[in-house]
Amino acid sequence: MNNPFFHLAGLFDFLDDVLAWVKDREGRYLLVNRTFLLNYTLNHPGGEGPAAEARILGQTDYDLSPSFLADQFRSDDEQVLAGYRVVNRIERVGQPDGATNWNITNKIPVCDAKGRIIGTAGITRTLNQEGIPGGTISGFEPALAHMRDHYQRAITNQQLAAISKMSLRAFERQFLAAFHLTPQKYLRKLRLRIASRALIYTNESLAEVALISGFADQSHFSREFRRQFSRTPREYREHYQTTAGVPVAKTAACRQF
Repeated sequence: MNNPFFHLAGLFDFLDDVLAWVKDREGRYLLVNRTFLLNYTLNHPGGEGPAAEARILGQTDYDLSPSFLADQFRSDDEQVLAGYRVVNRIERVGQPDGATNWNITNKIPVCDAKGRIIGTAGITRTLNQEGIPGGTISGFEPALAHMRDHYQRAITNQQLAAISKMSLRAFERQFLAAFHLTPQKYLRKLRLRIASRALIYTNESLAEVALISGFADQSHFSREFRRQFSRTPREYREHYQTTAGVPVAKTAACRQF
């Protein structure tokens, strides 16, 4: 993939809290920044610097991540390759020490000089405990922080608009323009990704996973989950849990997801 702007990617090496990458159409990593490399070496001891980079470049997410995450990443890539963007998505991600952090992720198409989509690029950064970082999504930081902290409860657009100090109509219109999703679709996707982690990394019942992920009942949860992942929650757990590569947590640990 030849792109005259790739030399600018070195700027991301100066951002210690940002993981950045570029992939080709087949999902192979062509470029990663320094923080990506450091994160990789924490998860895969035994190679640092050029050795780590050599082990990443040319590989896909199926080589580097548990299969259930790789499938999610590939699903994102396919949407981006079709011309869509992942915009300011908040999500739970695992850390090498077993903890989970809140991240905010963006993914865009990479085009050649003729405008043809030839790959994908993305960045993800950790959110501070104090709240959503300003400047990137100005005006929606309070709404996203509220979703992050209260996704287990019912959240209405009216509540989010009031928190954002906007009228309901203005909030819904501007949110859709900024994130390419309605507020409720954004919230639902957040809950489904949290649920997908809980299915793999805990032994909670499906009803409990539905509850802790913010769904009103198991039936609604199962319906939405299958629509998003093309598997029922039970099928998803059975398919991926044995390949996740980590121990399943006991009941009390599920609250971390």
